[in-house]
Amino acid sequence: MATIHDVALKAGVSVTTVSRVLNNRGYISQKTRDKVYQTMNELNYRPNEIARSLLRKQSNVIGLIIPDVSHPFFGELANYIEYYAYQNGFKIMLCNSHMEPSKEREYVEMLKGNRVDGIIMGSHTLEVDEYMNLNSPIVTIDRQIGADIPYISSDNYQGGVMAAELLLAKGRRKLAHICGNLELQMLSNRRTTGFMDRLEAHGVKPVTMHETDLNVFSQQQYTKLVERLLAEHPDVDGLFVTSDLIAIHALKQIVAHGRKVPEDIAIVGYDDIRAAGYVLPGITTIRQPVQELAELAVDLIRRQIVEEKIDMENILPVTLVERETT
Repeated sequence: MATIHDVALKAGVSVTTVSRVLNNRGYISQKTRDKVYQTMNELNYRPNEIARSLLRKQSNVIGLIIPDVSHPFFGELANYIEYYAYQNGFKIMLCNSHMEPSKEREYVEMLKGNRVDGIIMGSHTLEVDEYMNLNSPIVTIDRQIGADIPYISSDNYQGGVMAAELLLAKGRRKLAHICGNLELQMLSNRRTTGFMDRLEAHGVKPVTMHETDLNVFSQQQYTKLVERLLAEHPDVDGLFVTSDLIAIHALKQIVAHGRKVPEDIAIVGYDDIRAAGYVLPGITTIRQPVQELAELAVDLIRRQIVEEKIDMENILPVTLVERETT
C-alpha cells in the first residue's frame, strides 16, 4: 500500500508539500497541486482520514441518530440532512436507535470515540444528563433537553389547531384523536395539545387514544388502536392522527370496516410524507417543512463549530395540505 512518502518521491516534491495539498494549507501552485493528485491516483494512495482528523482536530463527520430510517418521515429527513451536510463539507454517520436506550447509548459512545464534529439527535430515549455530557455540538429535533442545546421542530401546536379547525369547518363533531406516547417528553405532543385546546374552545370533546409503548413508531400498535376506535366509537365522523403513516393505516382499516372516507369519516394526518399523496384517497395533512428542518439542523452544527451565535429555539411554520380524505 502506497504511503505519503511514496507520493512525494514519485511526484518529486517534499512530504510537507503533499501534506499541504491534502489539508489545503499554505500556498501551493496549481501545477504542483495537480501533479500531487495525479500521483496519488497513479499509486492508488488514500490518506488516513483518522490521522488527518486528529491533526486538524476536525473529522468533517456529523453523527445522525434517528429512530428508524425505514420510517418515511425519518428517511426523508436523513436524505436531506446528508445532502446539506455534503454541501457544507461534511459526511454523515447514520445510526438507527429503534427507540432502544441501550442501542442509542452505544451509538452515542461510538460517535464520541470517532470524534465526530457534531451530533443531530432525532431519537430521544436516553436521559437528559447523557446528552449534556457529550462535549460536542448538538442539535435536537422535536425535543428540548437543555437551555444551552439548540432544538428544532415544526410548529406542532399550530398544526394541531389547524387540524381541529379543518374538521370543525367540515361539520364534523364526533371527533377522535390517535397519537403517540404522551408520557415521552416530545415536542410533537404539542400537536395533541393544540388539537384539544381548539376543540375545547368550541365545546367539542374528542375521543383520545394514545400509544403506551416506548416504541411510538410501531405500526401494528396503531392498527390495533384504530380497530378499537371503530369498535368502541362507531359514530366517529372525524379523525386526527399525529403522522401520515398512522393516517394511511387508519384509512385502510376504516375502508375494511365498510366505512367511506371522507363521507363517513374524515381523516387528517401530519408530516406530508410522499406516500400521503400517493394513496387513494390522498391524505389531508399538516405539512412539516422537512427540507428546511434538515438544512437548519446542519447549519446549527456548522455555526456551533465556528462558535457563531445561534438561537436555542427554532420553530418552523407548518401548512395545511388538503386532499381527498377531508
